[in-house]
Amino acid sequence: MIKIFDYIFNVGASSYDVDLFEGQYIVPNGMAYNSYLVLDEKVVLFDGVDDIVKAEWIKNIEEKTDRVDYFVIQHMEPDHSSSIVALMDKYPNTKLVINQKAISLLKQFYKVDYSSRAIIVKDGDTLNTGSHEFKFLFAPMVHWPEVMMTYESTEKVLFAADAFGKFGALDYDEDWACEARRYFFNIVGKYGVQIQNVLKKFSNLGLEIEKILSLHGPALTENISYYIDLYNTWSSYTPEVDGVFIAYTSVYGNTRNVAYILRDKLEKHGIRVSMADLARSDIAEGVEDAFKYSKMVLAAPTIDADIFPIMKDFIYHILSKNYQNRTVGFIENGSWASQSGKLMKQMLENQKNIKFLDNMVSIKSSFSEENEAQLDAMVNELIK
Repeated sequence: MIKIFDYIFNVGASSYDVDLFEGQYIVPNGMAYNSYLVLDEKVVLFDGVDDIVKAEWIKNIEEKTDRVDYFVIQHMEPDHSSSIVALMDKYPNTKLVINQKAISLLKQFYKVDYSSRAIIVKDGDTLNTGSHEFKFLFAPMVHWPEVMMTYESTEKVLFAADAFGKFGALDYDEDWACEARRYFFNIVGKYGVQIQNVLKKFSNLGLEIEKILSLHGPALTENISYYIDLYNTWSSYTPEVDGVFIAYTSVYGNTRNVAYILRDKLEKHGIRVSMADLARSDIAEGVEDAFKYSKMVLAAPTIDADIFPIMKDFIYHILSKNYQNRTVGFIENGSWASQSGKLMKQMLENQKNIKFLDNMVSIKSSFSEENEAQLDAMVNELIK
């Protein structure tokens, strides 16, 4: 349990037992499942936790209160909602504060009907708990349709649901932006327009936000403009770093060799470069870097008259997250009938504001003098 203010406590818990978050994202530093208890004339609990930390969550609540008057449900994803029934059984007088879409999902997931114990709220509704008033702000598709956030004006706190979240347990000390970026682009990255709409809503309502409490990751209580600016950059698909991300796959090392030659040439020109061997790295890290950098070079062999499967899968991942506003180049390899470059380009050509490099490097089995000239031409384009 973590004290946020005199009257707000994070009663959630972290887990190192989870190996894959949402069944696909590697979380070597564990995961935090936050839930916030507000002690006022009426006791309010914001969101539940994953079943794997439910026992610790209940224990933390019991240490601070013997009742929960209002249980606010901002997000129905099971890593937050799978503990709802346990809380409602434990405190039979608790009222759910929930929107209509969320209560429908609650019935779908857990086959319970809390209609008689529910306060159904609409966008802009408020809840007064004595000394504090909470305003509910709907945030549909950030990143589920029922999502809402809550603003408390006394302390200028935004309860942000999954927004501004990150991978990692709370007791693991690491740079926020790195794992928040990986979290953002892989989990909510598709919904940039919806996030932009929410940021505009904050501005239009004149909200003064001094603290952000997410359902994953630490409480953000200082330099709030830094976090909001990053979210604005990410959700508008604006490159964060002027540099080149080189993502490659290789069968016998020849394509990898050319990718490294490209890296060395770029770094000699002072260009910032990141590289990933897609077969040996976390694909979610690759997605993060694809969005972080302004330019990307994809290097892959042709196999079975198609793109090397791992590269094809990677391109699918970035397409599903609305990859756009970037410059992209290609390195292909093939001993005969090489066409991976053409096919990679075809996968990306319908994305918004993608500029393709004029020069493609086409390897025939291994690096040649002709490839050296092609690579130099590619470098010249990338450094402009």
